[in-house]
Amino acid sequence: MRYTLAICLLSLSAFAHAGDIDAKVEAALAAEGRPAADAERDRNRMPLQTLKFFGLQDDMRVLELLPGGGWYTRVLAPVLADNGKLYVALGTGRVKERILSLPGFDKVEVLETNEDTRRPEGARLYTMNEFDFGIDDLDMVLTFRNVHNFDEAGRMLMHRESFDALKSGGVYGIVDHTRRHMERDDNENRRRIDPVLVIKEVQAAGFEFVDYADLHFRADDELEYEVGRRSVSGNTDRFTFLFRKP
Repeated sequence: MRYTLAICLLSLSAFAHAGDIDAKVEAALAAEGRPAADAERDRNRMPLQTLKFFGLQDDMRVLELLPGGGWYTRVLAPVLADNGKLYVALGTGRVKERILSLPGFDKVEVLETNEDTRRPEGARLYTMNEFDFGIDDLDMVLTFRNVHNFDEAGRMLMHRESFDALKSGGVYGIVDHTRRHMERDDNENRRRIDPVLVIKEVQAAGFEFVDYADLHFRADDELEYEVGRRSVSGNTDRFTFLFRKP
């Protein structure tokens, strides 16, 4: 009886904790200062479901890579503000300028690196120099629709440095635009990447593949057109992968 009660209490505790994450993410999505243009993308990007799939908890130390304009930063920062910590790294210029100076975002820490992200003359993809995040023991590293922008050397650097920054058992979450398996480069697939290639490369960096989600599967994206084209923009098929550091 005592053993059964303990199991029930543990289950209730886990449920309550999960409920807190739901409430905190939903509060961040409903924040008064959040841009309307961001909110318009919620239905497509499904942030609550995506972050729950990755296993986000409010006491985690999380690194967001290549935050761009800060769409996910605006969601993650308030969720982690009280009990956890959000770091951002690589391509943080717009986030620093537009978001981190706003009230409520002062706890987000920028990890400055010397990666020198650049696109060599004549190249179709970006690359980076060797770098180090200068941090370790993270619980989670996340990146959304960014891996496709880099050549193999740049991608592997991101994966390896993410591996080194995570604690054992820490997770690495990737969302990106889907390309047909083994399709050759062309002008229409420049911002897409082969999911099988991503799994292969992330595993080569030392990670275990844990799971995938079909949250962003789009049957009507035929993987034929550039993701910015009007026919698919905002409705691209994206893979959602979860990896773990052993």
